Amino acid sequence: MIIAEIGWNFLGDLRLAEKMVDQASDAGCKFVKFQLWDPKNLKEGPWDKDGRREIYNKSFLDEEKYGELFNYSKSKNLNCFASIFNHSSIKTVLKFSNKFIKIPSLEAYDLELIRKSLDLFENVLVSTGALKFEELKSLEKFKDCENLIMLHCVSSYPLNLENSNFSKFFYLKEKFKKVGYSGHCEGIDDALFALSNGAVAIEKHFTTDNNLPGRDNKFAILKDELKFLCNYQKSIIKMKKDNGLDLQDSEIEAFKSYRGRWKKN
Repeated sequence: MIIAEIGWNFLGDLRLAEKMVDQASDAGCKFVKFQLWDPKNLKEGPWDKDGRREIYNKSFLDEEKYGELFNYSKSKNLNCFASIFNHSSIKTVLKFSNKFIKIPSLEAYDLELIRKSLDLFENVLVSTGALKFEELKSLEKFKDCENLIMLHCVSSYPLNLENSNFSKFFYLKEKFKKVGYSGHCEGIDDALFALSNGAVAIEKHFTTDNNLPGRDNKFAILKDELKFLCNYQKSIIKMKKDNGLDLQDSEIEAFKSYRGRWKKN
């Protein structure tokens, strides 16, 4: 699965959000994701000085607005779901679908939030950025859950390729049944590498214009990059088809026409 993470890139403009959904659909993507929070629950912090609180306020999706975007995405044959930052948001996502939910990196220490989500949803994605190793190890209690998809992630915005630390991706593959990647690098090289090494899910921030306000819009990928990524995944699926070890039907013509055509001496 390739996920176009719209997140809060639409800056509270639902028509812009719909445009982002349209472009994700045009790119051949089947999944879009938003983020659910209530700005009333945001503590004081550096976001009060750098303008992020204002963006949080603008991008706040209550149940009605999230439902509008969910239904619009559904009309475009896209699966829509959300990242949640507290327990109460489970109810909002669940009201519209129990297929997917995302636990973001900075909430992945909350084992009870993960457990509740695993009990209620068919697929639970958990990002692993900014976790201490002992916290990462604690997630292994869920390793046998068939509905869990662990996402390798480095919580740096944007992320340099040399810091993408795919050794943790391969560690996760040894420990969990399903592993994907949530990337913050500019472009799609990181995602292509993850797909080539067996990632079952890719999440990349997505926008219609890198010049839009907000940190995430600056490193988000555009429609053409998303389209390339979706097509690359389709190619990988084709190449993974198991045709057995014997002579393939596609080789019969060459076998009959060319085998033995040269003298042995």
